Amino acid sequence: MGQVTLKVWRGNAESGAFQDYTAEAGEGMVVLDAVHQVQATQAPDLACRWNCKAGKCGSCSAEINGKPRLMCMTRLDDLPPGEVITVEPMRTFPLIKDLVTDVGWNYEVKKRITPFAPRKADNPDGTWKMHQDDADRVQEFRKCIECYLCQDVCHVLRDHHKHDQFVGPRFLVHLAQVEMNPLDTGDRIADVKNKHGIGYCNITKCCTNVCPEGITITDNAIIPLKERVVDEHYDPVMLLLRLVLPKKK
Repeated sequence: MGQVTLKVWRGNAESGAFQDYTAEAGEGMVVLDAVHQVQATQAPDLACRWNCKAGKCGSCSAEINGKPRLMCMTRLDDLPPGEVITVEPMRTFPLIKDLVTDVGWNYEVKKRITPFAPRKADNPDGTWKMHQDDADRVQEFRKCIECYLCQDVCHVLRDHHKHDQFVGPRFLVHLAQVEMNPLDTGDRIADVKNKHGIGYCNITKCCTNVCPEGITITDNAIIPLKERVVDEHYDPVMLLLRLVLPKKK
C-alpha cells in the first residue's frame, strides 16, 4: 500500500490540535497498527487505549474519518486510498489525553439499573427451563463488548449532553436483556420511562449502524422497550383495567 498519512488528535481536556504523521502501510494492516507504528517511531507519548486487537475488548474505540469505529477492526485498505486518515477520540466522553477518553460515566449508569432477579429454580438441582427462542432473544444482547461506540454516536448524548437524564443505547440494550429474560422477576419499565430517559430516543438507528457486534439495537431492544412503556403507562385499555380490577397485594 505504501505510505499513509494519519491526522491524529493530540492534546488534553484543556487544549489540543491535530498532528500529521506518516506510516508504512502493509497488507492487512488496521488503523491500530498504524497508530502503534507512529508510537514506536515518531510519538512515543501518544496515548491510545487498546487490549485484545481482535474486536472483542472494546478498548480501542475512536472516531476514524468522523465515524465511531474500533481501530483494530478498521482496515487501511477499506478506507479511501490516498486520503488523509483522521483519528480522534470519542466526542461524547471527557477527554483525558490524545485518543483516550474517560468512559467512567457508563459504569456509574450501570449501577443505577435494577439487576437481574431470577425466579425460583424450576428443578431441585437449581436449574430452570426456558424455550430456545427466549434464550436466543436475550443472547443477542449479551454480545455487547461495551466499546461505547453506540453511546458516542447517539445524538442525545453527543449533541444534547443529556447524560444526567438518558442512559444511552448501550444500557437500553442491557435493560432489554434483563427485562426480556423469562426467568427475571424484576420490573424496570417505570424506571425505563422516568429515570432512564427512553423518551429521548427517536430511533434514528445510528447506534445500530456503528455496533461492531451487529446487535440490532433499535429494532430488537429499544423499540420493544418503548412498546412496553406504552402498554404500561399510555394504553387506554390497560389504564381502564387498572381502575376496575383490584390491585394485587
